Amino acid sequence: PAPDGGPPTNWLSHFDGKSAWTWDEVTQQYYLHSFLAEQPDVNWRNPELKNAMLDVLRFWLDRGVDGFRIDVAHRIIKDDQLRDNPPNPNWRAGMDPFKALTEEYTRNRPELHPIYREMRSVLDAYPERMMVGEINVSVSDLMHYYGDGDEFHLPFNFQLIHAPWDATIVRNLVDSYEAALPDDAWPNWVLGNHDQHRFASRTSVGQARVGMMLLLTLRGTPTIYYGEEIGMQDGDIPPERVQDPWEKNVPGLGLGRDPERTPMQWDDSPHAGFCPANIQPWLPVADTASLVYVAAQKNQPQSILSLTRHLIELRQTPALLTGAYRSLPSPDGIFAYERRDTDRCFVIVLNFTDSPQAWDVSDAFVQAQVLLSTHLDRVDEPVAGAVSLRPDEGLILDVAVK
Repeated sequence: PAPDGGPPTNWLSHFDGKSAWTWDEVTQQYYLHSFLAEQPDVNWRNPELKNAMLDVLRFWLDRGVDGFRIDVAHRIIKDDQLRDNPPNPNWRAGMDPFKALTEEYTRNRPELHPIYREMRSVLDAYPERMMVGEINVSVSDLMHYYGDGDEFHLPFNFQLIHAPWDATIVRNLVDSYEAALPDDAWPNWVLGNHDQHRFASRTSVGQARVGMMLLLTLRGTPTIYYGEEIGMQDGDIPPERVQDPWEKNVPGLGLGRDPERTPMQWDDSPHAGFCPANIQPWLPVADTASLVYVAAQKNQPQSILSLTRHLIELRQTPALLTGAYRSLPSPDGIFAYERRDTDRCFVIVLNFTDSPQAWDVSDAFVQAQVLLSTHLDRVDEPVAGAVSLRPDEGLILDVAVK
């Protein structure tokens, strides 16, 4: 306890903005929980604890798992001097109460990196294993989590989730991220996850196809959040069905994450085929479930599911799998880039708008042909001089290598 008997610091819990410390009558001490009181933090500075956790990794690696995703990897170590976090000068009433303080002493601490080097050392003793980190920090800080090739294989890159969906903004962030990567570091991209509104809800149903083409043609490892392959949108959650503790503890601020966690939409049976009809799922299915589901899209050659399959198949081409990335000058509303190796060059042209667009390609290449459209209705169409894009359309062009 603090000298006055209260909590040791002013640190806040993420899901309610109240103290991150809870008094335990048995030990007569406070314990720390960055999130719920039922989720106590462990003390990674205790060598016995750390060694036990490394043994947990070995246990699962011995059982054949491919690797680990480390949750909130930028938060597992806090300031050892137990200093108070400063107030956030930008916070106002009506905002997330957790944001009332900065997180100067409770996230992204330099002491994290030796721990992840030890974890990586454990993984490296096993062939073809990997470690992914959920790390929500600036791009410059994110690069430190690669270490010298001895920390995370993939520190999650969440920029496409948080950035406005604008062609110029996205081009600039992709270019900046590529430039910031350490030598031999492998990039990664993600459009959505369980903590953010679904991509098709943040943008549009039409742009869901454009986003999928972007995700599966950028250099690096893509992560597809379940349902993105069929264009799932957020579900509406009535108050009596709320499950997310964040929404329960801080209602009405739009912080709840249940809308993006609704059941996968498999078919048009009750509960969208997620569970038997006589069982109520954890969350209600989205209102669009009767229109958007896997079984129907399997038989629709122009569905977003079909598009996703085409893109995944095309990714096996070396130029898209491991080829170089370079953005190309293009007008507002269009993001164009090439993926190239010694044998082949693809140019990807994405219309981020709901209006027709045109791009003068004379400075980019001499001739090409359409390999794939997000609408799945253009193929082998010759392109020279200019390319026309319909609203919400992306194209992959097979360019004649000079």
